[in-house]
Amino acid sequence: MTFLDQLRTAERQNGSLLCVGLDPEPSKFPTHLQGDASKIYDFCAAIVDATADLVNSFKPQIAYFAAHRAEDQLEKLMAHMRRTAPQVPIILDAKRGDIGSTAEQYAKEAFERYGADAVTLSPFMGFDSVAPYLKYHGKGAFLLCRTSNPGGDDFQPQPLRDVPGQPRLYEHIATLAQGPWNLNGQLGLVVGATYPAEIERVRALAPTLPLLIPGVGAQGGDATATVKAGWRAVDSQTTGPIIVNSSRAILYASAGADFAAAARREALRTRDLLQTATR
Repeated sequence: MTFLDQLRTAERQNGSLLCVGLDPEPSKFPTHLQGDASKIYDFCAAIVDATADLVNSFKPQIAYFAAHRAEDQLEKLMAHMRRTAPQVPIILDAKRGDIGSTAEQYAKEAFERYGADAVTLSPFMGFDSVAPYLKYHGKGAFLLCRTSNPGGDDFQPQPLRDVPGQPRLYEHIATLAQGPWNLNGQLGLVVGATYPAEIERVRALAPTLPLLIPGVGAQGGDATATVKAGWRAVDSQTTGPIIVNSSRAILYASAGADFAAAARREALRTRDLLQTATR
């Protein structure tokens, strides 16, 4: 199946718009694992096992593994997710952005080394920085568009005066992703839950693209407003999919030995909140 097929299947089977972000920080681990970077796999695998039937995707953030020389643990985790939750697509959050042969190597890293189903990218070096990823048939690529961090205001809402209609930068990215850049139907967009009005604007410009939406949970994004702004369906069939990411609120729901059970409870609560907003 293509990434989009996987996403739609997981949404339907698990009744979920929720993505669990895997951002392992050993200093925040439960007491019995705290500070031990060699336990990154053990921690993340327990979270995966506890939540796999509640999500439409998982999103490991590569920096949290690389910073602790834990790339081998990430490879092991990817294999574990594919073996135990094959119905759930995996988005490698890498935010790569380069051109030519370098982009080809990053694409190889994401899709061949780690076996991800999709990857996050920075589009600001133009289409030739995105094109190498689209050579992998059926894989997804999410372009940063309107991000959840305050610094996104520095560039993303600025009007492009030399482009017809003078769209804002994030609007231009959405238009390109929905249109000429989306050669094989593989693109999606990253839009932050902290900006629901902008989510709605991006959805208007890109009515069918999957939207990866971080910022619900610890960052304070409103789950209900996010769903209302971004998710679209006709006759109960999703036409505009969304992937609402929560990381810290789920990963660190408990500092005790019950951390996986607590993560499941928080994931269930968030999933149900998102589902309620679709009605």
